[in-house]
Amino acid sequence: MFASGPSVSAARQCIRSFSTTRLCRSKVGGAPLSLPPEVKFNILAPTAVNAGKGVSKDELGRTVEITGPLGTMKMNIPAYMSISENSENRTQTLSILDANDRKQREMWGTVRAYLANHILGVSEGHAAILRLVGVGYRATVEKSAVTKSPEYEGQQFVSLKVGYSHPIELGIPKGVKASTPQPTRLLLEGPEKEVVMQFAAEIREWRRPEPYKGKGIFVNGETIKLKAKKIK
Repeated sequence: MFASGPSVSAARQCIRSFSTTRLCRSKVGGAPLSLPPEVKFNILAPTAVNAGKGVSKDELGRTVEITGPLGTMKMNIPAYMSISENSENRTQTLSILDANDRKQREMWGTVRAYLANHILGVSEGHAAILRLVGVGYRATVEKSAVTKSPEYEGQQFVSLKVGYSHPIELGIPKGVKASTPQPTRLLLEGPEKEVVMQFAAEIREWRRPEPYKGKGIFVNGETIKLKAKKIK
C-alpha cells in the first residue's frame, strides 16, 4: 500500500522549486511619495467599512484628494491601507494592515503607482505623442466635426487622414488637450494618465502598425520589427 497520512503532507511541504534564490518581493508599495511644493495632499474622512485582516480588497476606506496647478484628482484607497505623512520631507508613505495577505500585497504597489501618477498629473501633466507613418497620413485638430456631435461645450475633435476614403473624426475627452506640432505628429496632454493613454489607444486602433511596410500610428516610443515580404 502507498504511504499516506501526516508524513506525506510533510514531505510535500518540503518540496522546493528548482530555483535556489530567495523570494524577492517588490518594494514599490512602501516607497515614499514625494510631493512637489505646489501640490497639496489631503486625506478625507473614511467611509463606514469593517476594517480588519479579512477586509475585501474591493472595500473602500478613505479618499485621497490631490490638488495642483493643473487641477484636482480624487482616489479611494482600500480600507486596509493607511498613509503616514512626513511634513519635513513632504512625503507620504503607504502601509497595509497584513503583509502576509496576498491581496493586500498585490494592491499595495498598485495603489501607490496610481497615487504617483495623480501627483505627477496635477503638477506636470501626462503626455502621449502619436506618430503617423504612411503616405498622405495627416492629423488635424478641429473645432467642429461633420460625423460627430459635441459631448460637452467647447469640445474639439481630432481629424485623421490615414488611408480611408473619408477623414476619421474623434471627440477629444474632457480634460485632454490635443495639438499638432507637425502634420504627422499628434500631441495629447492631460492630468489623468489613464484618460490620455486610452484616447491614444483609440486613435491607434484606426491604423495599427503593420510589420511589412512599417506604416501605422505609433504611440510614444513604440517600434515594430519588419518582416520579409511574402514571395509566391
